[in-house]
Formats: sequence, structure tokens, C-alpha cells
Amino acid sequence: MVDITPLIPKEKQVITTYGNGGFIVSGRRYNSSVIVFPDHTTLWDGEDFSEIIAKKDKIEILLFGSGAKIIFPSEEISKALKSAGIALETLDTGAACRTYNILLAEERKVACALVAV
Repeated sequence: MVDITPLIPKEKQVITTYGNGGFIVSGRRYNSSVIVFPDHTTLWDGEDFSEIIAKKDKIEILLFGSGAKIIFPSEEISKALKSAGIALETLDTGAACRTYNILLAEERKVACALVAV
């Protein structure tokens, strides 16, 4: 047997569970939508992307987990992220969580904005 679990340093924020209106990130439960950065997690209202844009030097890819279905952010938000040099990938929340952990293990500059499901 070969263990294929990604090795992620302890200080990084790892998403272990999602659903029931929240997330477990690095052992802590959040009962709302969140933004997960490699070094911290914050509560999120589901609309304001300014905190992500402010960290443009540390983030290259933003995974937007739009809930149970894929719902694209407004053109205004997409343009603001692109202007900041941040690539946007819209996925359902589950796929965004899984993809975030993989990119984090690859030491990519990634964050995710997750709508709770």
C-alpha cells in the first residue's frame, strides 16, 4: 500500500470537513462561510472579496466555492481579482475544498472563499 495523503505542514490551514452550514479547518469549527488562507481562516459574508485582493502579493489563485451549485461571481469581482493578478476558479464548495488542500500541499499561493452548504 502507498499512502497518497498530501503532506501539509502543521502551520498551514487544512480543510478537513464541510457541510451542515460550516467547515472544520485545522481542527476549528466555523459555522458560516469562510475565507481560508494558507496561514489563517476568517469568517466571510459571501460577497466581499476585498480581504483577498488586499493580499494579492501572497495569493495567485482564488478558489471560489459557490455553494451546492456553481454560481459565478459578478463581472465586477472577476475584473477586480484579475486586475490584482489573482486567477479565479469557480467550483462548487466541495470541489473547492478538495482542490485547495491539493494546491496547498503543492505549496501554491492559494486561498479559497467558501459559501457554506
